[in-house]
Amino acid sequence: MHILLTRPLEDCSELILRFQSLGHQVSHLPLLTIEKTNYEEINFFDYGGIIFTSANAIKFIDLKKIDKNITCFCVGDITEKKARTVGFQNTVAAEGNVSNLKELILQNYDTKNKPLLYISGEKISTDLDEQLISEGYKVKRIINYRVSYNQKFDEKFVKELKIKMPDLVYVYSQNSASSLLNFIKIHQTENIWMNTNLMCIGEKTSSILNEIKWKKIFLFNPGEEEFLLYKI
Repeated sequence: MHILLTRPLEDCSELILRFQSLGHQVSHLPLLTIEKTNYEEINFFDYGGIIFTSANAIKFIDLKKIDKNITCFCVGDITEKKARTVGFQNTVAAEGNVSNLKELILQNYDTKNKPLLYISGEKISTDLDEQLISEGYKVKRIINYRVSYNQKFDEKFVKELKIKMPDLVYVYSQNSASSLLNFIKIHQTENIWMNTNLMCIGEKTSSILNEIKWKKIFLFNPGEEEFLLYKI
């Protein structure tokens, strides 16, 4: 089976090796560039909990100044794994979407506790901080990275992709979906994906790519990638 992965290499290298070990052909098309932004100095001791809706936010945080025992709310398993890797000890993970993360916080963090710190990218799909504030929480949002769409792609790679289109492609965010749509239109490949299965995290992500004709569209949570292979 030919599989196309679209996350940055550092975020999908293990999955590439896993799929290859199972005998699959894997192509890699990184759709996004992640860049650190300047942000105000944070006094982490002012906060009783920290929220991450993306592993990218963890990459650009000053870890030397933070107590790794702080309660750490993560949107899903991949983000939690990144948090644990850099030393956070007290992590709690939702099931891969912000709605579940909000419920997790409501159930496990008292509004009377210290404020929550929400570290995120410039663009977010859900105003989690505003929703929590409306529930009586004190939340400070810090933006520490921005996402841009990759515009230039290796022409040899594109040519080879057109010759052997993937059987399935994994898309992990609305930004990635928009970038993939941009890639498809730039290279005028709108009509050759009808035998490719689209794997998306969430309906909002898949809806961005609805104008392209796919074989089938599947929704999944991070960690289910291999399981999906057996549904094709």
